[in-house]
Amino acid sequence: MLKALLLENVHPLTIEILSAQGIEVETRTGALDENELIDALAGVHILGIRSKTQVTDRVIAASTDLLTIGAFCIGTNQIDLKSAAEHGVAVFNAPFSNTRSVVEIALAEIISLTRRLTERDKALHAGTWDKSAEGSHEVRGRTLGIIGYGNIGTQLSVLGENLGMSVVFYDTAEKLALGNARRMDSLADLLAISDIVTLHVDGRGGNAGLFGEKQFAQMKPGSIFLNLSRGFVVDTGALREAILTQHLSGAAIDVFPQEPKKRGDAFESELRGLPNVILTPHIGGSTLEAQESIGIFVANKIKDYVRTGTTTLSVNLPNLALENSTGVARVAHLHRNTPGVLAAVNRTLAEHGTNIEGQLLATRGEIGYVVTDAGSALESAVIDALRSMDQTIKLRVMTETHV
Repeated sequence: MLKALLLENVHPLTIEILSAQGIEVETRTGALDENELIDALAGVHILGIRSKTQVTDRVIAASTDLLTIGAFCIGTNQIDLKSAAEHGVAVFNAPFSNTRSVVEIALAEIISLTRRLTERDKALHAGTWDKSAEGSHEVRGRTLGIIGYGNIGTQLSVLGENLGMSVVFYDTAEKLALGNARRMDSLADLLAISDIVTLHVDGRGGNAGLFGEKQFAQMKPGSIFLNLSRGFVVDTGALREAILTQHLSGAAIDVFPQEPKKRGDAFESELRGLPNVILTPHIGGSTLEAQESIGIFVANKIKDYVRTGTTTLSVNLPNLALENSTGVARVAHLHRNTPGVLAAVNRTLAEHGTNIEGQLLATRGEIGYVVTDAGSALESAVIDALRSMDQTIKLRVMTETHV
């Protein structure tokens, strides 16, 4: 029986979907550190995490039973993807499922900061009637600068225009501008004209320290800043200084360089207590709708992988879309991508009298993935021969009743 370990309160529908496949599911509420995770993964085939659990090379190397990791979020920078690929562990995430939730919180924060609702709210809770238009503006007619024009950035672009904002964006990749949005040639150009700057970049290492003292200085006086992407992208000390000197009129931060492991833990940040600053505990995608959608999406990717070998939308392995087996058994062979592997697999099958009814091959960098449907049950000798090939990373044999 396959066993799954789900951490960090993934949606209950995930448990239902995996359990319906006969998978034994264990859940834990918080994240685990490296040593705890290694111990917990003994005998586990499927790992489900969110953003806090760090799946390092050491964890992956020690977890010899692990077949797949589901990241129930957008980002996968908490997983050593190269190590996972080298050990034949497929990684899946949810690149689209919480897009709307992140966009909505960004819009809510843009309006709240521009109207200085944070200060009006705080004054009333303190018992002071502070009715004033001072520092309060409409978002209509203001310029929204989006850094990172991916799934979230593009949807924010469209809705921002619907609110009457002028939208500009900057992305290192070529992206199609939606509506009346304008692409800027450089980050500096965007910062110089934007009333609101919002970050929606991914977690690749090259984005570390992307936004610091220099970039804050290039922003318009009185503008506002949002980061709902990754904590390590922003120098929080430089942001604090920009707020205290009133160069920026406000900020909203949802992600931090160091975040507590679980709900209820203490939180420390030099951004606490600053005027017109909204701090939220990494909840940009945390709506019931988004978490349900993520749970269903990732759980089904995991189900399809362990049942049929399908790797569609895997972030680290060659992508193959596979239906149910056309033969008696299916052989999924992850291997190092060197010349002659497919011929060697087929030769081995032929030598043991195994007829091929269907076959697909895909490669991704140094990794190759060939899935073969066999017309007869596979003898242990042919399985051993395929597994012992020098290029083999991981071999799985699937039938309708066994994975």
